Amino acid sequence: MSLLDSLLPAFKDKVVQLLANCAALGYEMRPNEGLRSPVKQGLYWRQSRTKAQIDEKIEYLQAHGAPFLADCIIKAGPHDGPEITKSIPGMSWHQWGEAIDCVWIVNGHEEWSTSKVVNGHNGYVVYANEAKKLGLTAGGLWTSFKDWPHVQFHSAPSPAGNYSLQQINDIMKQRFSLT
Repeated sequence: MSLLDSLLPAFKDKVVQLLANCAALGYEMRPNEGLRSPVKQGLYWRQSRTKAQIDEKIEYLQAHGAPFLADCIIKAGPHDGPEITKSIPGMSWHQWGEAIDCVWIVNGHEEWSTSKVVNGHNGYVVYANEAKKLGLTAGGLWTSFKDWPHVQFHSAPSPAGNYSLQQINDIMKQRFSLT
């Protein structure tokens, strides 16, 4: 199964077109993460938070009908690193199959620089602009927290606008049960 096969079909179709458009312009973008488990999301979220922030979020989730989401953060375990997400488990479109992260490939190697220029352009800028043309939301075009590898199907920052915390908890538990 391809990484793209885990995506919502309508989103997958747009991602395939996005990758083709970038390639036609001379910029290879390779998918490196699509559907992401809530435990992995918890790991990414935890890695830049203090123990007090983590404990506070876990307590909040448990008190507000989201014990599964709290357990995902707990099961992720300690992890240090830079901030790469503001989204706790369930609040990222990655858990819904409606977001993808791609890496720019230059001369056969992964290139993570958002300032490197090849043929007059940066691959991540090309990727973000092409995503926008297809009606997708590119993290690189966000005004505050820039996430250049990220593209999502929705313009809404998270599923929280469509579902309550308890509904998100229950949907994530159904999709990703840890049993």
